[in-house]
Amino acid sequence: MSVVGRKAVVLLSGGLDSATVLAMAAADGFEIYAMSFRYGQRHAVELSCARALAEGAGVVEQREVEIDLGSLGGSALTTSAAVPKHDSVDELSDEIPSTYVPARNTIFLSYALAWAEVLGANDLFIGVNALDYSGYPDCRPEYIAAFETMANLATAAGVNGERLVVHTPLIHLTKAAIIERGLALGVDYGMTTSCYDPLPGGVACGHCDSCLLRLKGFAEAGTVDPRRYADKEN
Repeated sequence: MSVVGRKAVVLLSGGLDSATVLAMAAADGFEIYAMSFRYGQRHAVELSCARALAEGAGVVEQREVEIDLGSLGGSALTTSAAVPKHDSVDELSDEIPSTYVPARNTIFLSYALAWAEVLGANDLFIGVNALDYSGYPDCRPEYIAAFETMANLATAAGVNGERLVVHTPLIHLTKAAIIERGLALGVDYGMTTSCYDPLPGGVACGHCDSCLLRLKGFAEAGTVDPRRYADKEN
């Protein structure tokens, strides 16, 4: 069945993964509505990247939703707690890191679901990944399957037989494979940011989990990350 002209809500953070998902949805022919969030994150510079990516992709509309998750605490991304830093990706732990934001993807997907109902859209896109990622529980395939089941039970569209699908095209890809896919689609990764603790001006720290996983992906893809890093500043 052709998807050309079908409406889709794409969660767009401004990071590497969401930029790739945006390009993939556009290449498939979806009519894209992008949703981004200002949730009290210390790396709010990602929102300027999201706006630029949305404009470049020619989305029909981008919504920037404001939620104060920082008031709940519980994450180094939304409080003054230190973001863990390492010298190598080999130092990353298998435990859920302090940068996990409680229920973040559930909240984001719920907002996207609500907008999809209003738009008459049956497709949501999110750039979660279960391979080269930081160990967040809401990035796993079983979580996405559970949310999709809930969405089809909890909405008027679902009750009326309009099945909603949560698309996760990156979920089984390595970071290198994601980058290769994005480059093939013309994604300019210089317009994205992944750093959890950027310096003034948006320069990436190069040592948080997200920076290390991103750098590992570019190295394995055999190409250079165009993002500015503190270690490479003159």
